[in-house]
Amino acid sequence: MIVCVCHRVSDRDIAREARAGCGSFEELQDELRVGTGCGACLDHAQATFSQHCAGRHGACATTCHAWPAGQAPHQRDVQRATTPIAVMAVA
Repeated sequence: MIVCVCHRVSDRDIAREARAGCGSFEELQDELRVGTGCGACLDHAQATFSQHCAGRHGACATTCHAWPAGQAPHQRDVQRATTPIAVMAVA
């Protein structure tokens, strides 16, 4: 099933990266770009990663830093990055 429409990332892609040893959700985003477009898939992508990472480690939240959906500390950064910012010219 497609999780991230913006970058055509499926649950199988996320599972493959988790099995390959992806250490964090941020690393997953670097590899697959999941959740870096519109951001609508973040919760589902994090939950999918956590599920597959937990299968690999058991206690995922402390072992591979995949936080439960909606609780990743980087979400505010994603929101900030998608908020329009006024750019000032330097003279």
